[in-house]
Amino acid sequence: MERKHDVAIAGGGHVGLTLALALRRAAPSLGVTVVDATPPDARPDGRVYAVAAAGRRMLQQLGVWEEIAAEAQPIRDMVITDSRTRDVARPTFLTFDGATEDGEPFAHMVANSAMVAAVGSAARSAGVEVRAPDSVTGFDVGDHDVAVRLASGATIAARLLVAADGVRSKLRDLAGIRTVGWDYGQSGIVVTVGHERPHDGRAEEHFLPAGPFAILPLKGNRSSLVWTETRANAERFVKASPARFQEELESRFGHHLGGLTVLDRPRAFPLGLTLARAFVKPRFALAGDAAHGIHPIAGQGLNLGFRDVAALAETIVEAHRLGLDPGALPVLQRYERWRRFDTFEMGATTDILNRLFSNDNPALRLVRDVGLGLVDRLPALKRMFIREAAGSGGELPRLLRGEGI
Repeated sequence: MERKHDVAIAGGGHVGLTLALALRRAAPSLGVTVVDATPPDARPDGRVYAVAAAGRRMLQQLGVWEEIAAEAQPIRDMVITDSRTRDVARPTFLTFDGATEDGEPFAHMVANSAMVAAVGSAARSAGVEVRAPDSVTGFDVGDHDVAVRLASGATIAARLLVAADGVRSKLRDLAGIRTVGWDYGQSGIVVTVGHERPHDGRAEEHFLPAGPFAILPLKGNRSSLVWTETRANAERFVKASPARFQEELESRFGHHLGGLTVLDRPRAFPLGLTLARAFVKPRFALAGDAAHGIHPIAGQGLNLGFRDVAALAETIVEAHRLGLDPGALPVLQRYERWRRFDTFEMGATTDILNRLFSNDNPALRLVRDVGLGLVDRLPALKRMFIREAAGSGGELPRLLRGEGI
């Protein structure tokens, strides 16, 4: 058994590393280690996320936003259409100005690789121990600590183990935490494209019968696509010849930005809803996708994870300052109460939106198009949606308000 750490975090993605950095920034006396299964020299995975304004404030407070900002593209406005794939015209039913009431963009598009690199470097500089490549294979909970077994053969003693190991979390299963959810029979195709004309910071979401087709602006004349299809079609498209893929892509993207060039290998990810029935157990907590996996229709997966980070960091640091055990169940239950309702509300919202918009039912099409048109004519309601998209709704932890813990 190695020396005891205060917090061991399984998972070195944006959630695990940001949590580690937040803990060390607020309480340098906390011993924090991150166990990351990804090799340091792994190739970028191509994923791009919409970082809401609240998440940007947290990253700025943690001292990493300036480095990330060089690669971040602000979303300046957004349009939503509803049509069939082969329709010649795509009527716009809803438009949003991309600025919040404070005048800041409600979100920035950021490459996952750039974000993880910046946060990881800052975490190491702050004194976080990062073990990579390595993984947690099991753990044993005791009265005063948790013994965390690693694939490398080492065993770490910690007062708290945080599982940030993704939607298919093995540690969640080992902890005996059950989930509720279902498979949508859809996959999200992720690919980056170049185009001849500038996007001017505009994000577009086309609701098509198979699911939403989102065009998200990146730096330069580039966009990231999150293209929802049936599972079978998605697999067929990503395995198709480049010419065939290009044909399917152009039929959905359109020609308003000129000629298109596929810049990386398209990949398909299965989509479903996964919500953990509990977020904590003695000396154990879930964060990020390990606690909740939702449909990308609202682009809020990463931002839910950042809310977990901010709430869990504030819970742990305040307990530490009061001399309490951060792994004790009564301490962790504060984090669970803080996050469960918001998570289930977002899960239900994205589930309803996906069912409403991923179909070609004429009656539902009429209902949703009338609804979108009404929202477009109600400025107060549009401002409310922008606040939610910016991550500014509900009881925000200090970091998401741009304040130190």
